[in-house]
Amino acid sequence: MDSERTHPESVSLEISGCSKEDARIVFDTLCAYFDSDRCSDDVPRDWDEVRPTVWLGTFEVSAPHEAPRPATPRLSASVEADAHGGYWAIDRFRNTLHDLFRVHDLSTASGDQERELHVRLESR
Repeated sequence: MDSERTHPESVSLEISGCSKEDARIVFDTLCAYFDSDRCSDDVPRDWDEVRPTVWLGTFEVSAPHEAPRPATPRLSASVEADAHGGYWAIDRFRNTLHDLFRVHDLSTASGDQERELHVRLESR
């Protein structure tokens, strides 16, 4: 096995337009699958009553966790999310999202080495 990485393996995720509880459900569910810079006590908070809040997290998708996966809690409403990463990483991340949530593709943008994915997530 070649130790040199052939593609970017992390995905940055931005979540907005939802409750802090739904943001936490999405992050906690994804953390059961991937390593992340968001830990279990990194609880999303509303910082302002007027301005929208955006929650950020980065997920390492190269080595998904092997432990049994918990059931995905139900979202109270749909959640919009923007994912940014290399083509391979976004494909792996998107496949995992499809296993966990009902995913509606809103838009995609592709660059030279990176893809952006804008989706709406709903409970299954």
